[in-house]
Amino acid sequence: MTDPHSMPDVSQLDERHQYATLDWVGMSGIHLPTLLTDSLQGQSRINTTIQAYVNLQNPASRGIHMSRLYLQLDQLLAEKPLNGNSLRTLLNGFVSSHEGLSSHAFVELAFDFLVRRNALKSDNSGWKAYPASIRAESINGTFTLELAVKVPYSSTCPASAALARQLIQQAFQQKLGNSNALNTEQILEFLSTTDGIVATPHSQRSVAQIKVRLDADSTNALPLTHLIDQIESVLKTAVQTAVKREDEQEFALLNGQNLLFCEDASRRIQSLLDSDVSYLDYWVRVNHLESLHAHDAVAIVTKRVAGGYQPIPGPGIS
Repeated sequence: MTDPHSMPDVSQLDERHQYATLDWVGMSGIHLPTLLTDSLQGQSRINTTIQAYVNLQNPASRGIHMSRLYLQLDQLLAEKPLNGNSLRTLLNGFVSSHEGLSSHAFVELAFDFLVRRNALKSDNSGWKAYPASIRAESINGTFTLELAVKVPYSSTCPASAALARQLIQQAFQQKLGNSNALNTEQILEFLSTTDGIVATPHSQRSVAQIKVRLDADSTNALPLTHLIDQIESVLKTAVQTAVKREDEQEFALLNGQNLLFCEDASRRIQSLLDSDVSYLDYWVRVNHLESLHAHDAVAIVTKRVAGGYQPIPGPGIS
């Protein structure tokens, strides 16, 4: 006789389902706080949005135990700092808690990573948020770890800069070209006016999207700040936080000395990532959110590792 007080489990009792294996089953949109272990900043509190999955390799089973995924996430993130080692433990727990059902596990944690940035010239500083994610996967016991981040910067168009210089030359010729003797004071006075600088090149906020695969055997702390610092160091024109006039002038100088097509920016990042052996693979998408056009200029590059990232465009910024 059936116990009227027992709770029914239709995943076990209902035999009318179709029989098939499934690649991934789980949950997305989970919100949990955790401690991130960064290789430069140490531990910091972050709020994460998580998706977690296991495969369903048993076709006779109607479903997985989703509550087990959530409870393991909640327990591990409350007790252990987030790093490669704790993620490996988490995925092993996903699989072991689904013995006979699953052999693969996946988790992705998305968050805004806050870094304190100094101004270019003044003594000020401010917080800068970098959208980031950490993705870990275990396939038949093989663990992989990916770090992804979006780095905003400024890009000034080289072609537009050349066209602007030509117009400034023409204005100089029209205004002062007929003078037989020009002194420095006259030239400086001319260049300080809007008649002198009649054109400026177009520039725009730009975003570099970077994904790197890390060595699974050296994943105690995650090099998120290090990766961001590397990208900003080669692009030279990182978006600023606190800005006084001396900072803005320095920013204008950096833009003028680092004119960038999207192809230029992607090659700078490519050269950087190729030179760092700690990145086993990478995928880069550079987005210049054009001020001249209503569309964006984009360049994409990968490390071209066999079986690695494919040069698929992926989601854009705008």
